[in-house]
Amino acid sequence: MKQPLLLFLFYLLTFHLAHAQGNITVTGRITDAGNSDPLIGASIQVRGTTLGAQTDADGNFTITNVPSDATLVVSYIGYVDQTVAVGGRTSINIQLQSSANELEQVVVVGYGVQQKRDVTGSISSVKAQEFERQSSQNPVSSIQGRVAGVQVTNSGAPGASPQVRIRGVGSAQGGVEPLYVVDGTFVSDLSFLNPADIESMEILKDASSASIYGIRAANGVVIVTTKRGKEGVTRINYNGFVGVQRVTNKLEMTDAQEYAQLYNEKNAPATIGTNFPTTDWYDEILQTANIQNHQVSASGGTEKATYSVSAGYLNQEGVVKGHEYERLTARLQSDVKLSSRLKVGYSGIFYGYKSKDIPGGIFYQAYVAPPVLPVRKANGNYGDPVDYPIGNFSNPQASLDWYNQRSNGQRVTGNAFGEWNFLNIFTFRTSLGLDYNINEYRNFTSEDSLTTIQKAQVSSLTRSRSKANSWLWENTLTFQKTFGDHELTALAGTSSQEAFNETLGGSVNGVTYETEANLYLSNGDPTTLRAFNSAGREKFLSYFGRVNYSFMGKYLLTATLRYDGSSKFPESDRYDYFPSVGLGWVVTEEAFLKNQEVLSFLKLRASWGKLGNNNVPSNITTVTVNNAPQYTTFFNGIAYPGRNVTTFAPPTLLWEVVKETDLGAEFGFLNNRLNIEVDWYDKKTEKAVFTVPLIGTSGSSSSSIIGNYASFQNRGIELAVRWNATVGTDFSYNVGANFSKNENEVTGLATGATSLAAGSLGLGGYLATISRVGLPIGSFYGYIMDGIFQTTDEIAASAQTGAKPGDFRYRDLNNDKVIDSRDQAVLGNPNPGITYGITTGFAYKNIDLQLDIQGVADRDIYNGNRNTRFGNENYDQDFYDNRWTGPGSSNTYPSANLTGNNLDPNSFYVESGDYVRIRNLQLGYTFPAPMVTRWKMQGLRIFLNAQNPITLFDYNGFSPEVGGPTPIDFGIDKNVYPLSATYNLGVNVTF
Repeated sequence: MKQPLLLFLFYLLTFHLAHAQGNITVTGRITDAGNSDPLIGASIQVRGTTLGAQTDADGNFTITNVPSDATLVVSYIGYVDQTVAVGGRTSINIQLQSSANELEQVVVVGYGVQQKRDVTGSISSVKAQEFERQSSQNPVSSIQGRVAGVQVTNSGAPGASPQVRIRGVGSAQGGVEPLYVVDGTFVSDLSFLNPADIESMEILKDASSASIYGIRAANGVVIVTTKRGKEGVTRINYNGFVGVQRVTNKLEMTDAQEYAQLYNEKNAPATIGTNFPTTDWYDEILQTANIQNHQVSASGGTEKATYSVSAGYLNQEGVVKGHEYERLTARLQSDVKLSSRLKVGYSGIFYGYKSKDIPGGIFYQAYVAPPVLPVRKANGNYGDPVDYPIGNFSNPQASLDWYNQRSNGQRVTGNAFGEWNFLNIFTFRTSLGLDYNINEYRNFTSEDSLTTIQKAQVSSLTRSRSKANSWLWENTLTFQKTFGDHELTALAGTSSQEAFNETLGGSVNGVTYETEANLYLSNGDPTTLRAFNSAGREKFLSYFGRVNYSFMGKYLLTATLRYDGSSKFPESDRYDYFPSVGLGWVVTEEAFLKNQEVLSFLKLRASWGKLGNNNVPSNITTVTVNNAPQYTTFFNGIAYPGRNVTTFAPPTLLWEVVKETDLGAEFGFLNNRLNIEVDWYDKKTEKAVFTVPLIGTSGSSSSSIIGNYASFQNRGIELAVRWNATVGTDFSYNVGANFSKNENEVTGLATGATSLAAGSLGLGGYLATISRVGLPIGSFYGYIMDGIFQTTDEIAASAQTGAKPGDFRYRDLNNDKVIDSRDQAVLGNPNPGITYGITTGFAYKNIDLQLDIQGVADRDIYNGNRNTRFGNENYDQDFYDNRWTGPGSSNTYPSANLTGNNLDPNSFYVESGDYVRIRNLQLGYTFPAPMVTRWKMQGLRIFLNAQNPITLFDYNGFSPEVGGPTPIDFGIDKNVYPLSATYNLGVNVTF
C-alpha cells in the first residue's frame, strides 16, 4: 500500500516541477527608448498563443502561464515592433524605438490634425524626443540640420533668437522670419519657450500646407504644440544639466612683435620698436562660461480632467566677461471634459528674463586693438593709445568695465478654448489667444576719463520701456464623415486680431551713481531731460476654409481658401484671397502593387498655393516731414518755419505675394524601415517691398522710396532619408540624412537693368552687395582681385597707375585701361546653395548614443572685419603669414599697407562660408527598472552632452555662421558674436 502511494506522490511532484519549469509568470515595463516615458496600452503578445496583455498607466504588464522558452512580441502605434525571447526570465523591461515610418502618426496642420499618410503638402515634424536630446536654449536651434529646406543661423549671444529661412528668402526687406503658432496663438519668435515643454513642432514648408494662414505665411509656418496632461497617476519629472561653454576656433591675431613689424612695413620711415609685451585682446575679454538649466514638470489626470504644469530656470553666462542671462519659464495647462460632447481647456506660458549686457562693438574693438597696447599701465590706469604713435583705439577691457546696461522683460502667452461636438459629425471650436510682452532697459555712462578717447565729461542715463500685446479670437466649424469609400473633412473659420506696441523712454545727464536704485531720470539735470515715444497698432480680419477628401484611402485632395485683411495697407488694397490646392495618390493602395514586398508605401503629391506677407515696415504709407531750423526763412524780420519731405509714401502699396508649386514623393521600403521623401519646389515672390533710389531733383532729403518694386524666385529640391532597425533584443539604431539645394534669383526690379546697392560696410560709404535681375538677392559685388602688384614697372603698364607695389591689382573687365565701376562684377552669393544634416541614434541595452552632423555648402561670406580699416588696426595671423613683403613674395595677399583703393570691395574679402559641424553628441545611460524601483523612481537617466564641439571650415573668422538684418545685408561679417561649444552633464528623473 505504501509503495503505490509513494509512486503516486513522486508522480505529482515530478508533474508539478515539470509544469513549473515550463510555464512562468512574466512581469515588466514598456517605455519609450527616447525619454523613458511609460507607454500606456502597449500590446505584449506571446507568439503562437492567445496569451497577452496591455500595459497600464505606468507602462507595467503581467502575463501568467508563459512558457519559459516563449517569445514576446511587443507593439505600439508609432513604434517599431520588438520581439524578445523570454529565456526563463520572470522580469523583462523593454524600450521601444519610435518608428521612422510615422505614416499612421498624427501631424498638426493649420487648425487641425491629419495622419501623415493623408497629407498632400510638404510638412516636416520634429517630436519631443528630439528636443530632449539636445542642450539648446532656443527651440528653433534644436531643428538645425534636422529638417530639409530649413536654414537656421544661430548667434552665440545668450538669449538671442536664431534666424530662420524656409526654402530660401520669402521677402526682401519686410519680415523674413516664419510665422510661429504656439498652441494656437500667433507669436514672432520662440525665445520665451522652454524646449522641454514642447510635444511637437511642425514646419509647413509649401504654400498648400501654409495657405490656411494667408498673409502670415509667405516665409513658412512653424506650429508648436506644447505638452498636455494625460490620463493616469501624477508623474513628476526633473530634467536638468550643468556645464560650460567656450569659444571654438578662436581667431589668431598677431602678437606685439609681429604687429610692430607690420606697422613698420606700412608706415616706414616712421617706425616703432618691436620689444613690446603682447596683449591678446581676445583672451582678455573672453571666458569659459558656466551654464545651468533646470526644469520640473508634473502631469496626470482622470478621464474627465487632465493637467500639465512645469517650471524652468536657465542661467547662462556669455563667453564675454560680464555677460549674463537668466530666464525663468512657467507653464500651466489643463483640459476638462464637461460632458461627452463638450470640452474646455487652456494653456498659459510665463517668461521672464534679465540680462547684464555688453557693448555691441566689443568684438570689433578686440579685433582691431593693437597687441602693443597694454590692458593697464604700471600705475594701474588703463592702457592708452596716446602713449603710442599708433592712432586712436578703444581699450576693450575699459569698455567692458565702463559699460553699465541692464535689460529685463516679462511675457505671458496663453490660449483658452471651448470645443463642442454635436451630431457626431460636427465640431465647433472657439479660442482666444493672448500675448502680452514688456521689455525694459537702462544704460548708464558715468562721468569718467578712462583713456584719451574713452571719456565722458558728464554722466548720462537712458531708460526705456516697450510694451507689445495682442489678442487673437478664432472660431472654426469642422465637419467629418465617412461615406463608404469616401472620407470628407471640411473646415470653415474666422479669425480676428489686434496688435498694439508702444515704446516710451527718456534720457538725462548729470545722474550720480550710488546704487542701482539711484538710476532714475528724475535724479538727473531736468534741463537735459529728453523723452521719446513711438507706437503702432494693427488689426486683422480673416475668413478661411479647407476641404480634405479621400477616396478609398488612395486618392487625396486638399483645397484651402483664406480671405485676409490688414489695417497696415490702404483701404483700397486691404483685402486679398489666398487659395491653394494639393493632390495626393497613394500608389501602394493600387492592386498592381499589392503582391510585392519591397515597396511598403508610395505616395505622389502635387500642390500649388498663394501666400502673402503683411510684415512690411510700419508707417510705410505715411509721408513724413522735417521742420529742422535750416528750413526756416525770414521775411521782414518774421520767421516762417519751413518743412521738407523726409520720406515718400509709395503711390500704391500691395501685398507681397508668394506663389509656390511643389511636387513630392514619399517612399517606404522593407516594411517601412527605410523611408525616403523628396520634393521639388518653385517659389515666386511678386510685388516684394523693396527700397529704390530717388533722383536728386525730387526735392526730398530722402534718397530713396520703398514700395512694391521687386520680384524674385527660389527653386530647389529637398531629400530626406531615414533608416530604423533593431538587431536582436539588445541593439537598435536609426540613421537619417537630409539634403536641400536652393537657387535664389531676382526676376524683376522697378529700376529695370539698374542694380540696387546695399550691404554697408560702415567704412567710407562702401556698399558690398547688389540686387540685380538675374542674380541672387544681395549678391556680393566689387572688383575682381587679379593678383598683387610686384614692381613699379608692372604698375606703369597697368590700368592702376596710382597704385604701389603690394597693392591689389584689379581686373580691367572692359579693357579700357581704367579701373572704375564698369569693372565691378559679382563676387559671391551669401544665400546658401546647399544645406544638409545627418542624425544618428544607437541604443545597446541601457546605453544610448546620439550623433548629429550639420553643414552648409555653396555659400560665401564677406569678411568685413578685414575690410574695415581706418588706420593701424591689428591683423590676423593668416594675413601676417601670407602677406606681400617684396617682389615674388605673394600674389594673393597684399602688403601691410591696406589703405586707399585696397579697401574697395573686392574678391579678396569674399571667402567660402562652407562648413561641417558636429551639432550634437550625447551619451546616456538609463538605469535598470528594478534598481530605479528600489529608489522609488519610475525612471532615471544620466547623460553627457557636447554641442557644437567641432566645426570644420576655412573662413578667417570665429564662425562661418554669419547672418544679417535683411536679405540684402546677409552674410557680411562685422564681428558677429561667435558661436560656442557647450559641454554638460545632465540627469532626467521621473517619479
